[in-house]
Amino acid sequence: MKRIVLAVAAAVALVAVAGPALFIWGPWAPEDRFADCRSGGPRPGLSELGGPFTLTDQTGTTMTEADVIAGPTLIYFGYTFCPDVCPFDNARNADAVDLLEGRGYEVRPVFISVDPARDTPEALAAFASMMHPRMLALTGTPEQVQAASRAYRTLYRIRDPDDDYYLIDHSTFTYIAFPGAGVVEAFERDTTPEDMAARVACFVDHARTRP
Repeated sequence: MKRIVLAVAAAVALVAVAGPALFIWGPWAPEDRFADCRSGGPRPGLSELGGPFTLTDQTGTTMTEADVIAGPTLIYFGYTFCPDVCPFDNARNADAVDLLEGRGYEVRPVFISVDPARDTPEALAAFASMMHPRMLALTGTPEQVQAASRAYRTLYRIRDPDDDYYLIDHSTFTYIAFPGAGVVEAFERDTTPEDMAARVACFVDHARTRP
């Protein structure tokens, strides 16, 4: 009995430390209709990610999650002043979108800024235009951005708020989401454009053919 109690205590501590990652990869939902598209086994808990948000796009238009996820959508949280990770990750996403388009799949790339103080609609427009002509870039008030980040279980932290050139530590998952189904997969940074395109195509096919 003592060993069981210690094991339970250790498991609780692990969840407290690695909650977001465990939530993404853990099998808590009863069924995963997209399991055939995954290389690492079923992760039905992903369907619990996402939720209501209201943000502003690079043209100044107010958008809700229903406006953003109107079809297959790749979602990434970052910031335009990011020196390396965000440009590389979003360029990878854009390449995957182009590969998909060549195969007859239209997927929207979305960039949500976690830096509302500096990422004005104008800054987002410049960033999006460099990445992909169909990229939707979003920002909002600090409270709106925080609400969207919480909905997707992402994390971000400004290293030195008093520095004009501050950097932000942030999650680097790219999510694929569908209307009604929500998030169905989280891609890590080492996913190649080719692998992402192939797996997203599988998800789109399953979304089309299954209720």
